[in-house]
Amino acid sequence: MTTADVDRERPNGRSSHGPADGFDGFDGFEVFRDDWGIPHLKAGGALALARAQGYNAALDRAWQLETERHRVLGTTAAYLGAEAVDWDRFARRARLADTARRCYDRLAPETAAWVGAYVAGVNAGLVEGASRAPEFAAAGLAPGRWEPWTPLGVWLSTHILFAGFPTKLWREEVARRLGDGRATLFATDGPGTSGSNGWLLTGARTTTGAPVVAGDPHRFIEDPGVYQQIRLACPEFDVVGLAVPGVPGIAHFGHAGGVAWAITNAMADYQDLYREQLRRTADGGVEALGPDGWYAVHAHTETVEVAGGEPEAVEIVETDRGPVIIGDVRDEAPGDEAPDAPVISLRHPPRVTSDLGFDVLPALLRARTVADLDTALDGWVEPVNVVLAADTTGATLHRVAGHVPVRPHENRLRVVPAHDPAYAWREGAEPTPRTEVDPATGTAVMANERGLAAPLGIEFAPPHRARRIRELLGTPPGSGARGLTGPPWSSADMAAVHTDTRLASSRQLLSLLAWAPDLGPGAERLRDRLLLWDRHMDADSADATLYSRLRADVVHRLAAHPALRPVTGDADPWRSAAYPPLFRPWLAAVPRIGYALETLLTVGLLPYEDRLAIVAASAEAVAATQAESPWGQVHRVSPWQALPGATPEEVWPGLAGDHDCVLSTSSVPGITDLFARGPAARYVWDLARREDSLWVVPFGASGVPGSAHHRDQSELWASGRLAPVTTDWNLLHRTEESMITMTTSTVVPALRPAVHEQKVEGFGVVRLVPVDPAADAELLHRWVTEERARFWGMADHTREQVREIYEFVDSLPTHHAYLALRDGVPAALFQTYEPDADPVGECYDVQPGDFGIHLLIAPAEGEGAVKGYTDALLTAFIGYVFSDPAHLRVVVEPDARNEKALARMVRVGFELGPEIRKPEKTARLAFLTRAALGLV
Repeated sequence: MTTADVDRERPNGRSSHGPADGFDGFDGFEVFRDDWGIPHLKAGGALALARAQGYNAALDRAWQLETERHRVLGTTAAYLGAEAVDWDRFARRARLADTARRCYDRLAPETAAWVGAYVAGVNAGLVEGASRAPEFAAAGLAPGRWEPWTPLGVWLSTHILFAGFPTKLWREEVARRLGDGRATLFATDGPGTSGSNGWLLTGARTTTGAPVVAGDPHRFIEDPGVYQQIRLACPEFDVVGLAVPGVPGIAHFGHAGGVAWAITNAMADYQDLYREQLRRTADGGVEALGPDGWYAVHAHTETVEVAGGEPEAVEIVETDRGPVIIGDVRDEAPGDEAPDAPVISLRHPPRVTSDLGFDVLPALLRARTVADLDTALDGWVEPVNVVLAADTTGATLHRVAGHVPVRPHENRLRVVPAHDPAYAWREGAEPTPRTEVDPATGTAVMANERGLAAPLGIEFAPPHRARRIRELLGTPPGSGARGLTGPPWSSADMAAVHTDTRLASSRQLLSLLAWAPDLGPGAERLRDRLLLWDRHMDADSADATLYSRLRADVVHRLAAHPALRPVTGDADPWRSAAYPPLFRPWLAAVPRIGYALETLLTVGLLPYEDRLAIVAASAEAVAATQAESPWGQVHRVSPWQALPGATPEEVWPGLAGDHDCVLSTSSVPGITDLFARGPAARYVWDLARREDSLWVVPFGASGVPGSAHHRDQSELWASGRLAPVTTDWNLLHRTEESMITMTTSTVVPALRPAVHEQKVEGFGVVRLVPVDPAADAELLHRWVTEERARFWGMADHTREQVREIYEFVDSLPTHHAYLALRDGVPAALFQTYEPDADPVGECYDVQPGDFGIHLLIAPAEGEGAVKGYTDALLTAFIGYVFSDPAHLRVVVEPDARNEKALARMVRVGFELGPEIRKPEKTARLAFLTRAALGLV
């Protein structure tokens, strides 16, 4: 890989390299920004644009990218400390990085090239980006290098918990403690923390006569944000949208000019948990019980480094179902697993099919119509989404996209036995439902509710948000009247829907409050006040705060009721010990009761009289506090930040909303009025005029603390306003990041044709590609001038001198230089020569078939320093040399003082020869013959 300033000295020069993989060989890029600092990237081709996107992400979001890379690898505890061990253990055991590698290997060649260009851009900009981000110094962390598969790992780690498979652990325990019939008691028809909204208005419903698509993905509010506003433009496409930093393209929310699209989580169930039986064998291996009896499974141990603590060993086990994510191997052969010590494996489509759906991403950018988009989405895999789309012809789309495996219904509900073939997956995937936009109303709505995706899931969000959005869209903008269709809406009117605070889920609690018996005077006044309340969770509403306090008290009294004590009691070994701490949020009883409050106050689990008594007692308790404050004073955002000890800046006034409002700012009933989930972005895509589209994020375009655009959208976001989408290039500001010119072949070594490719078991795929002296000069200069490379003899060379040396080597027919790539990432410099055409030939008796090699291993960076790293590379190098039958003996000549290199040569089978004197060093010859390796 190269650094960001390669060829900057001659920005308008052309390379001698031709086109690569069907894309233009010469592609520069330019970076423009609007008044909000949002990047607008322009390039001459799709690969250069992907590189520009990666480069920009590295500059604007370096700390976020580095955090995501470590999350994929399970190495966050190495700098974040013990609190991060739980995630690292899960990432290792779930084999996230290995799954990402598998999925990358299955990509179409053109998609792999596109992803590789993005990664090259990230690597080119990370050092500069890290120099701007103070978190690196605070954490004592240097940026590592991305591998071609890293973006797939980022996508996988971001969405691995999206389908909520830990909910099956909760259902399992509820069934065990309350009975099988109560397994879904706490569903509330879905987890209350889900809150993404999306809606579409056909042209018949808008002021322009063209469709509008709008909405807001509700996720954890992270600093920096989980979405990046961006524009990607090249001759093939021009798309604005919300990108995921670390992932090329625009996946979920985009406007390509002719077509616009958006998604919400379909709430489908596509991940299964299997109860495994494992045993240790006499030789230390691991066996699992399958349908045909005991069989050997994959097992190895990895080490999680912990800042400020002792490293932790993690055993990685994978059965035929999938990786074991819960429980450990027992030394003795078990019978049926005890319920307090489960061993559970995870099965999910990307691990089974080696497909994340990444081939869809470039197709989305190139879509011109709804039909194009629909065809592309047929290949979507993870996560499973509901999609709304429209185009300038008036065509619309409302469908589910994603891979849901075909298997028994029981798999969706509970943890199922691994050894029973009845619970195995079948061929293919469930069909993805679709429907037409209702012509009577001219609207379509998606809000995680049970609806279009109902055949694919178990738990969905309550219907309140979807119903409220439909109600609002049938109402004239700015009025309180109801109607079936209402007059036309404009893009600017959509903010009124985004920020609606009506809390329909309050109905059941307030109904019981109305009938609560024997209330004292204070509680009666509270009842009268709340029954007159308009049920809007507005920031300035003290009634909203009183309702929240009443709800919290009811939740705790329900938790103490004898009917629920089996799942809320103090003695919970299954929650504290048997399951990893990572899953405890799914297993916490009080939040489950809070989100399921409507159900628990409605169904017959508790007698009606008990429910009335609980609400009455809570009303008395809240009335006795005589404390009053506006909702916004207590309902504040608590964003997630990766750096321990970081204190979020207080940038917002009090905020409105609650988890069942359209403005779904999700506090945790019974636990806190603070919220960590909310609108991670808002968008309005106008199909009449893209420049009338709108968007906003919680913080700003930049992830760099202190920058002008780090927090400049916060006030907009908090007040419900949106920023305009600027599309006129003349209104944008050209930046110093512009006009970086490279060819795709020089930017991305992984895209060059390989002279040799070999898979080394347990290490990866090693490819040898020719050195490009100009493009690789910076990389090689960095390698050869390190102290560890002093025996290479170039410690005092400049970059230009290194380039000239390799230009000279490139001109010789007898000498060749290659970059060795491990899974696409530069890992070593490998040079070959014919001894009788080299000065070394004057120092020993050259034999027919002798072939010389030089080897310089790249600096160990982060996870690159694995055991057996150099030996694995040597295996590939020797394989390459002896692939030519004319090569009978490999000759090496390390510096005689380089004891480490000599020992390595002996270890792999070389025979040491005499010392020889050369002008620059005293060397020690070593030889490896074909015969020594048993080759004919």
